[in-house]
Amino acid sequence: DETFPSLGFYLAALYLKAQGIEPELTSDNQVKLGSTIFPEFHPNDGGYVNAQVGGYQILINYQGPPQHFQRIPITAVLANKFPPELVRDRIVLIGATAESLKDLFYTPYSSRLLSAPERMPGVIIHANLTSQILNTVLQGQPLIQTWADPWEWTWVIFWATVGAVLSWQGQRHGRTKRQQLRFPIHVLAAMILLLGSSYLSFQAGWWIPVIPPLFALVGSIGTIVGYIAYTSDEMRRTFGRYLTDEVVSNLLETPGGLQLGGARRKVTVLFSDLRGFSAMSERITPEEVVNVLNLYLKIMADVVSQYQGTINEIMGDGILIMFGAPLYREDDADRAVACAIAMQQAMDTVNEQMRQRDFPELQMGIGINTGEVIVGNIGSDKRAKYTIIGAHVNLAARVEACTVGGQVLISENTYKEIGSILQIDGEMQVELKGIKHPTTLYEISGIGGAYNCFRSQHQESLLPLPAEIPLQYVLLEGKSTAGRIYQGSLIQLSELGAVLKSEGPIDPLTNVKINLLLSSEAGLELDEVYAKVMKSPINPESGIYIRFTNLSPAVTQILKGHLNAAKTTNSSG
Repeated sequence: DETFPSLGFYLAALYLKAQGIEPELTSDNQVKLGSTIFPEFHPNDGGYVNAQVGGYQILINYQGPPQHFQRIPITAVLANKFPPELVRDRIVLIGATAESLKDLFYTPYSSRLLSAPERMPGVIIHANLTSQILNTVLQGQPLIQTWADPWEWTWVIFWATVGAVLSWQGQRHGRTKRQQLRFPIHVLAAMILLLGSSYLSFQAGWWIPVIPPLFALVGSIGTIVGYIAYTSDEMRRTFGRYLTDEVVSNLLETPGGLQLGGARRKVTVLFSDLRGFSAMSERITPEEVVNVLNLYLKIMADVVSQYQGTINEIMGDGILIMFGAPLYREDDADRAVACAIAMQQAMDTVNEQMRQRDFPELQMGIGINTGEVIVGNIGSDKRAKYTIIGAHVNLAARVEACTVGGQVLISENTYKEIGSILQIDGEMQVELKGIKHPTTLYEISGIGGAYNCFRSQHQESLLPLPAEIPLQYVLLEGKSTAGRIYQGSLIQLSELGAVLKSEGPIDPLTNVKINLLLSSEAGLELDEVYAKVMKSPINPESGIYIRFTNLSPAVTQILKGHLNAAKTTNSSG
């Protein structure tokens, strides 16, 4: 039970005893010199983990490197060549500093910025400890103190929380370039604050953790950023199947992107629709309908993406595409027309695959209009939709309703927006439902300029039929018939349309449903003929020009037979 003091402590106690200060133990068995209590070192104090704590140890607060202490060479002592007052009433340690004696140790003063670490002789370490005890007792120099484990854990968790908050706020609100720059600045400021506060605390005698909270700060930032990136990726993949990348980015990245409301913006609206798809759907299975739609929509979506359009809605076989929302570009109208031409060209690919599946070919009409609309999230807190509303959207739908398969019609607004680089095949003035004044529409087959996209033109040839094909027809208003049945006959025929001899005039762009009055074999249905009254390419004098919008396979074969007979007759003539 005998206590053996270390050399440094023994020398300091001996010096202090001469001044009337002797060591004593407190009630909790801590060493006390004067009014100073020296707290006992524990295994996990400061940066230590499970350190050996035999005896009564304290943390050394090094006073300085070897040069901090005065040294007298042994040769000067032997030759008595040193001033006596240099050692009088002072603590003098006699020891070796030669490297060959291997009494050298690494200390906080060992590291060098541009050279190898310099180890400290053991005698200098004893001098540091003795000096520390004396300066603490006599001059009030602070001892190195540490936090209890709960406080250290709180410190680490605090900086982990700081990192999480910074990264979360940075990812949520850092969308503009200025805001994106704030995030790394805030992170750097947090790291400087952590290191600075730790350094100032150490100067005040508190050794608080530095590396663990730094790792917690960086780790939480990395974790949150990675989590947000992962979830955003998942959301993009999920919503990307229903919305375009630009809309998803607008919803996920724009501050307030998910809030209800809209903004006024100039947008070019494109409507496309398949002709006769509903009638074709009645002749094939639901599974085949879905396969055909998926084939068509996949090819169209690729074209729209190529021209940076935004598919706002898919309505069965119809597509609503907008150019100018959520991102506005100067050439929105140009890209919309170029996209429409490319979509019509892509129908060749669609129909090639339709033929491989023994399905009838498809035709698509496209209408385009440009104007100011309201763009934003429309709906309620439970269900909302990013969409466009306004009179110009309705006008684009009306323009599309005037088209036949393979046609691209644009409004006068879009024509004025683009100008002379358009290739115009024709124009017409029409009375559109819900529009007060007559509307001028332009049929487009190409656009020059940066996109330089043109369709190959098919010259239609109407041939007189050797014998007229009798028929009955009704006028269609929207999706329903007008009721009265009219008599007529087809007198000329082409691959795309025919000339109808009618009881009376029919307004342009009127849709008609025709029933061919021919004898049919095996109960063949001959009433699945849909057409639209159009301006004839050769202006027939004796009838009305119609473009077929849907033909059943049986009717197609019958009309092909009559067309071949007409070709033979005309060749012979």
